[in-house]
Amino acid sequence: MTKENILEALQYIKPMEDYDDWLRIGMALKHEGFDCSVWDNWSKGARNYEEGVCQKKWETFNGSSKPITGATIIEIAKRNAYRYINYDTGGCVDFSDDLSGDDRKELTPVEQFRLYLKTLFYPEDHVGIITEDAFQDPKDKRWKPRKGYYDKTVRELLASLDKYPDELADTVYSWKDEAGAWIRINPLDGKDALKENVTRYEYTLIECDEGTMEEQIEAYKRFRLPIAAMVSSAGKSVHAVVKIHAPNYEEYRKRVEFLHRYLLKHDLKIDKANKDPNRMSRLPGATRNGKVQKLLAVNIGEKDWFSWLDFIEDQDAGLPPIENYVKSIETKPIQLPEELIYGVLRQGHKMLIAGPSKAGKSYLLMQLGLCISAGRKWLKFQCRRARVLYLNLEIQEESFRKRLNFLQESLKMTDGEASNFDMWNLRGKALPLNKLVPKLVRRIKGQNYGAIIIDPIYKVIFGDENSASDMGQFCNEFDKIALETGASIIYCHHHSKGAQGQKNMIDRSSGSGVFARDPDAILDIIQLDLDRGFVLDNCDNPLATGWQIEGTLREFPPFEPIKCWFDFPLHVVDEKGVLDGKSPKGSIEANLSKSSKRSVDYGKRHEEFDKAYELALMGKDYATTKDIGDVLGVSVRTVQSRLKEYEDDYESVKGEVRRR
Repeated sequence: MTKENILEALQYIKPMEDYDDWLRIGMALKHEGFDCSVWDNWSKGARNYEEGVCQKKWETFNGSSKPITGATIIEIAKRNAYRYINYDTGGCVDFSDDLSGDDRKELTPVEQFRLYLKTLFYPEDHVGIITEDAFQDPKDKRWKPRKGYYDKTVRELLASLDKYPDELADTVYSWKDEAGAWIRINPLDGKDALKENVTRYEYTLIECDEGTMEEQIEAYKRFRLPIAAMVSSAGKSVHAVVKIHAPNYEEYRKRVEFLHRYLLKHDLKIDKANKDPNRMSRLPGATRNGKVQKLLAVNIGEKDWFSWLDFIEDQDAGLPPIENYVKSIETKPIQLPEELIYGVLRQGHKMLIAGPSKAGKSYLLMQLGLCISAGRKWLKFQCRRARVLYLNLEIQEESFRKRLNFLQESLKMTDGEASNFDMWNLRGKALPLNKLVPKLVRRIKGQNYGAIIIDPIYKVIFGDENSASDMGQFCNEFDKIALETGASIIYCHHHSKGAQGQKNMIDRSSGSGVFARDPDAILDIIQLDLDRGFVLDNCDNPLATGWQIEGTLREFPPFEPIKCWFDFPLHVVDEKGVLDGKSPKGSIEANLSKSSKRSVDYGKRHEEFDKAYELALMGKDYATTKDIGDVLGVSVRTVQSRLKEYEDDYESVKGEVRRR
């Protein structure tokens, strides 16, 4: 119960109608932390209201050992058909909650009907009821309702239920047990029971044609329908009186049509005939063939029509519910997904492998796929054995299979170990990823793939590669695959043009910075600067190249850069350490080392500056003060200071440095 409940309930109580109730309401408001002005403003509706009386009484309310709480206001309001909604749970009540509230007792037929009336109607509403007026159709032998009666108000019916608490038939008249009894779900004007006589378009009836009652209830729960009341038909179906709250008949028709389309689209087999606002549902508490048409629940699911629209929008968008952290820990203990590549990637997460053209990225990815298939070590990382699907988007099919065969032989891998590796060759047939994903998911859902490797992604990119918005949507497609299949998504991308050695590893991928933020793991491969003599001295294959693999991981501690040889067709970790000290091509360290110009001691300051300028120039017309500072390992301010010393040899305009 919240303050919102209490203020809402006050609207159902006439001030000063009962003096004792008036005092109890004041005490309850004070106990719940309201200001006296709330009680005073409400009391102004009384004919005998006097200014200042509420304040005087308020000051005498000092509490007691058994305080009067807001629950008292709720109970008084319920006498006037106040419909209590639990706003603590967003207006939603669990389907397992007992209808009788804190009493936790089984409701009698009279109590069921009373709760139903108070939940759906206002005191002056006329209600249509069909009991005695039922007939058996000679064709199908089914019992069917006629018009019934419609001249009684809710207030009159409630008074009768109070007068005759032991027998429902004393209020609604006797019904034929073979037929049961019905009640119209929307209020009438008391003149007739046609749809033209409906006074408010509050509810529609949802009834399933298939499935057990338990399955129907589970479906209503799954769709979180905004149900005012749920009643057993005492037959094969469960009736859900769903809140529509339409302002007029036209809007009512539109909302009911939308609801039907949505449920049918999501494979709920409902009775499509239940569209008229004067439609009948089963009257709770009555019997049918000896079974009670039982009131199963009230005010469940979403609290109203618009909340339900928000819910289905979230559902269709795949959005999860908002959860309380502490409660989530209690109900869902933390269980991290298994590691697929130990220390690098978990099941269902995403990994990007980036590198320059012709770096052997595809061989590295195929090697990874085979290692996962076999449960072997890849580079320095042990893999858990799992099924792999490789989306080959670039290589001709026969060449791809030949490469796999070559890799399998080089890894000395048996056919049994490679048997978990599947491939989908899509060269020349690839679609934009948002078009490909539904087809992919449909083919592989439920097949328990541990990893899906997509090589390369430029073949399936849609949108502008340099647009953060477009690439954000593109990367969302990887999440869809992971969510629908449970597989880890491993994809390959290329570096941007130009030297990459001086860039941070996460900034080397071509296009938007989204590629540096979206994956759970990024592995970047960059070539080491090795001269031919060094390769010949240290590797049996004269065509081998040296590489450095760096990583940034969201779920695991960072690892030291891995130096390896691309000794065709395998990437082999340099276990001997011969590549230690070798730097990536284009890096300052490599440039300085290559020119024998390490920054330990350059001799004279002017000579040091000249050499740094040449390195920073790199074939351009000018070098920037920042470039020179990066080479020297000093700040731009220090470079500017030295330029003043060498102004006879250099000129600097807006950070651009040229020789005179």
